[in-house]
Amino acid sequence: MKKKWIMVVGLLMMMMLAACSSSEGSSKNQKEKITFWFWGAPPEHQETMKKVLVDKYNQSQDEYELVVEFRNSVDKDVSVALSAGQGPDIVYGSGPAFVIPYAEAGKIEPLNAYAEKYGWKERIIDSVYEMGTVNGELYSLGNSLNTEGIFYNKKVLEDNNWEIPKTVADLEKIMDEAIEKGMYASVTGNKGWKPVNENYSSIFLTHFAGRNTVYEALSGNKKWTDPEIVSALDKSAEWYKKGYLAGDDYTNLTFNEAIQLLADERSPFFFGPSLVFQFASQSFTEDIVENLGFIPFPTIDGSPDQPDYTLGVTATLSINASSKHKDAAAEVLNMMMTNEFMNEMTATWPGYWGVPLKDLKIETEQMSTLSKLYANSIYDMIEGVNNGHFGFYTGVFFPPAAQQVFLDIDSIWQDQITSQELMEKAQDAFDKDVEKGLIPPIPKPAD
Repeated sequence: MKKKWIMVVGLLMMMMLAACSSSEGSSKNQKEKITFWFWGAPPEHQETMKKVLVDKYNQSQDEYELVVEFRNSVDKDVSVALSAGQGPDIVYGSGPAFVIPYAEAGKIEPLNAYAEKYGWKERIIDSVYEMGTVNGELYSLGNSLNTEGIFYNKKVLEDNNWEIPKTVADLEKIMDEAIEKGMYASVTGNKGWKPVNENYSSIFLTHFAGRNTVYEALSGNKKWTDPEIVSALDKSAEWYKKGYLAGDDYTNLTFNEAIQLLADERSPFFFGPSLVFQFASQSFTEDIVENLGFIPFPTIDGSPDQPDYTLGVTATLSINASSKHKDAAAEVLNMMMTNEFMNEMTATWPGYWGVPLKDLKIETEQMSTLSKLYANSIYDMIEGVNNGHFGFYTGVFFPPAAQQVFLDIDSIWQDQITSQELMEKAQDAFDKDVEKGLIPPIPKPAD
């Protein structure tokens, strides 16, 4: 009986050891998770990110697992989590102004060491690299260039014997004739998303006030009440009152609804950011995709000089200071700062992945028609930005309080306030931002 008992005890001990060994092996094979919260992209674009970024990174090594969560409330979620010292390893932000307070509070990780390791300063466009710095230290990378321009329907222009506008005067003439024909002069709208207004603030500041005037104001060398700035905002009100900005439907249209009107030949133009390419595929289907064109905003005088581009990024990427896997997170960011990533993402997701590389190489053979059009527009933009022909996207370069004032540009259009009065508010807000140290680095455009 005693021998049997010993045998049973021995068998139980062997089973326990085997279970422990199995558990330890399982633990060793368990990958550490790298988390990344992203905005709530549509399913087809989520699949692209899974294939090009998530799967490729996860298959490249056996220590970490990248997990991307798509959240419609990502901006709010990230802010709340960072403030509590929590959140994802890779931090999605809405621009340099978003980054500054978290950098100064030690909530996100300095990236200089990784920049040196991976050569980011040599690879990334100077102006975009610098906008991610705070007090000389790198804290974020812009994931994609974004600019304001004009989407146009080629068929509408051809059917009405309109040439692609080369000057603002050309543009206004076509819009006047479009209205006479019962069409929208242009389409876009801020229905459900007031920040659409910053597209127009950016357009009129860059192209009517002028890149250098705005640079001087952002640098504190000119006031926001400068006559050139006030005049530019007056011009925006003139356009609105003439019906150039979707007529009475500006507040009734979303991006998707507006781009559908453009596809339906209800308007020759859609003014908006290049990221709109990601919505265009829903309306410019295969049978009419060749109808879509995109140009930078034309010059006022039609000079042969290179056009100005409103410089912006769709988002910024940082590393959480509380992350336990900073090196792995940096490796993911490095994957996203390459020609390979840009080309593979853009092949099926146009509009969001114009990686800001100095030496951008586009491989359009495998790209859809829209992706090719977007890729080429970003390529042209990089040339312009590298040559200093850029203005400033308000949602990227303007500090928080001043940025909010420029969202109220529609209050000028509706005669609730004058351009002078709004710019007095902007100056007051800007001064307070300066006192708080919230002015992001401002790259200098060409003279």
